[in-house]
Amino acid sequence: MTFDTTDARIARMLHHRKAGLSLGEPVVPAISVATTFHLPQTQGAVHSYGRAGQPTWDAVEAQLAILQDAEVVSFPSGMAAITAALVVCLKAGARVMIPSDGYYVTRLLGRDMLQVYGVDVVPVPTLDMETADFTGFDVIYIETPSNPGLDTVDIAAITARAHAAGARVIVDNTTMTPLLQRPLDFGVDLVVAADTKAPSGHSDALFGHVAGRDTTLMARVADWRRQSGSVPGPFEAYLVHRGLETLEVRLSRMCASAAVIAERLALHPDVRAVRYPGLRGDPSHKAVGGQMANGGFLIGFELADAVTAEKFLSCCPLIEQATSFGGVHTAAERRARWGDTVADGFIRLSVGVEPVEELWKSIDAALAG
Repeated sequence: MTFDTTDARIARMLHHRKAGLSLGEPVVPAISVATTFHLPQTQGAVHSYGRAGQPTWDAVEAQLAILQDAEVVSFPSGMAAITAALVVCLKAGARVMIPSDGYYVTRLLGRDMLQVYGVDVVPVPTLDMETADFTGFDVIYIETPSNPGLDTVDIAAITARAHAAGARVIVDNTTMTPLLQRPLDFGVDLVVAADTKAPSGHSDALFGHVAGRDTTLMARVADWRRQSGSVPGPFEAYLVHRGLETLEVRLSRMCASAAVIAERLALHPDVRAVRYPGLRGDPSHKAVGGQMANGGFLIGFELADAVTAEKFLSCCPLIEQATSFGGVHTAAERRARWGDTVADGFIRLSVGVEPVEELWKSIDAALAG
């Protein structure tokens, strides 16, 4: 049997443990808290020490490997995964291009850590990367859609130009998940993601992963995890494993609701500059149906000013004021408070799984003040 569609990969992921189960063994993976393993000899041992690997990581990495069709190494957070991917691809004197309008902590990592250790970090707006000169760069790091502006770039085109210039490509795919977009299929070298978001889905586990199809490069990622000690906890791994089993169902509801709400926000007289890739008039719509399965569950929109935006957020009972996204609860925040280069009234809205009409009534009432 060939598993070459998203639906087939989801089905296989849900039953990935079945072939290895013995009679009476639990279907749900155990939470292994062991740090030491029985080692009368070292040869042939699946596990040797808790920092090198353990059964609960194996279970969630197997799920993600099916969805990515690639090797996967898990980490205790999305930023730990991002750090690992950059560290194994860079050294003192190297140059990396990062999105100046991307996730702000990645920018801080570049400024406060990578540059300190002799890496030349060059911030470039996401859209400008499609025409930027990659000569002399070692890594091109992109987010598409970008967070929070939701700009998209052509992954395959950027990857082809970067490889021609001798650079590796790393893509942060957190906003899409491997169900809605698989950058590895477009030739990129590594994918990073914060599974804290939609894959876990319940806002109760920090987790991340790096995926890649170059076995040598992924071995270096695994070495970094073991040597740096940047390892996930077994309980968090269990929670992400459980979350991944319902990811497709949750995403279906979230993305469908986001499409409805984005259209209504675009028509609302008090709302300005709606950004949602699923809207036909949106600049990022070009990526939908090609590298992206749909418009996703994130919406950006602008209200008159910071005061108006904060009032809206505090008045809406079905919006949680939180700084993450991808959970079952609809969440939003005014992103300018973190220093993003957006208007003071810009709101990033992460649509959850609430019934869409109830959610819209709550949003509409809060917009009315």
